[in-house]
Formats: sequence, C-alpha cells, structure tokens
Amino acid sequence: MKIVVCIKQVPNTDTVKIDPKTNNLVRSNVEGIINSFDRNAIEAALQLKQQAGGEVVLLSMGPESYISSLRDGLAMGADAAILLSSRKFGGADTLATGYTLAKAITKIGNVDLILFGRQSVDADTGQVGPIVAEDLQLPQITFAESVELQNNNQLIGHRLLDSVVQEVKVQLPAVVTVRSEMNQPRYETPLNIQKSFEKEITIWSENELAVDPTQIGQPGSPTIVKRIYSPDKAGRQTQMLPSDAKSAVSTLLSELNN
Repeated sequence: MKIVVCIKQVPNTDTVKIDPKTNNLVRSNVEGIINSFDRNAIEAALQLKQQAGGEVVLLSMGPESYISSLRDGLAMGADAAILLSSRKFGGADTLATGYTLAKAITKIGNVDLILFGRQSVDADTGQVGPIVAEDLQLPQITFAESVELQNNNQLIGHRLLDSVVQEVKVQLPAVVTVRSEMNQPRYETPLNIQKSFEKEITIWSENELAVDPTQIGQPGSPTIVKRIYSPDKAGRQTQMLPSDAKSAVSTLLSELNN
C-alpha cells in the first residue's frame, strides 16, 4: 500500500508579520515546524502501514527550508519525502497549491491513499485536501476522526461533525483529511532521527511535473486579498466578583447587560 501524506511547514510562533505589499505572511527568518494536524496524518499513515504493509511518502511544497519539517516526518517513520520547490510555485493560493500537489501525486504513481491534516494552523482554510481530490477525481473523506482499512481496497472513515458522527465508505484510491482526535502522534526516537538523515529527500521543480504554467504560483491563483491586518491589542480591566454566590451572579448579569 502506497500512502502519500501532504504536509505543510508553518511558523513556530503566534507572532507573525504581514507583508503590506503582498498581504502574505512573512515566513523568512521564522522557524518552521510541521503543521500540527499533519502530524496526525503522518501517524495515521504509519498505523495503516503497520496493518497493510507498503510505504509512506511525504509531500510538501515550499522553499528548501521546508526540508527540516520533512526530516521531522521521516524521523517519525515515513519512508521517503518529496519537496516541490521553485520560484514558479511562489504566491500560490489553495487552488494553485492543490493543482501542483495533484500533479506531483500523479507523477509518484500507484498511490492508494492520500492523507492531509484537516487544515493548516496558519491559513486555516481546510481547502487543499478537497481540491486535490477534485483534481484527481478521487472520492474523499473530510474531518475524519478514525479510518479503518477493509480488504486492502476499501476504507471506512468516521467524520466528526458539529453534532453527529457520519460513517463513510470509499473505494481506494481516495483522499482523507484527518482530525487531531484520530490519534496521538508518536515521538521521534533518537534512532529514527539518525535514520532520517540516511533517507534522501527528492526535490522537484515545475520542470519535473507536467504542469500548465498558468495554473501554478501567482498566475494560477485567482484569490485576491484586498486587506489583511492584525487586530489591535487592547488591555482589559479585571473586576473581581463578590464572594457571595447570589451577589456574584447579580454583578455578573449586570456587567453582561451593559
């Protein structure tokens, strides 16, 4: 079974800067880590590999600094990693990103399952996984809290929604986006960290992919961000409630009504 896990490197900070010209996050000189939901996707892939055999391939798109996050994924136990890196890919929105990842998955070939985290913690859209599924014309399960492999060619997933858990069965190959409730990602052992540096990370540019240049990077990104800003940080005054329960409730209701 060949499983591809698409991962994204995100800033390891809650203090980010915004480029006033491009309205994009400034990622240079900011330490990057694997998107937390993507670690759950890697763990899910490794557990399925233990069950059915095969290999787990990591796939990411970004500058060569993203290699550090791919190394972390290899240290968790993934078998191989591919980085899509080119200036032509820069400025891609979710549509162009999904298109490029889909072309890379097609080049990898014979992929049985494609896993994503439910969303990235920086952009928070949750769109790339479904876009890849549509580009590849594959069935998809989103917001999965569990998956179960049946007969090596079917997958049952349980979607955790606001007020219901939905069971969905799909034929492989398929795309699944993973919730954090699915598992607890394993730690990177010293031995696996050492082994990760023995595994080659392949780098592909647009020259290795059969892409339409008008559908990658900024040319392939119809999204227009008109305005983005950081909210003002306003201080708040703390008011202690009376120790008596009845008085505390009365004071609280009075403040809420103001």
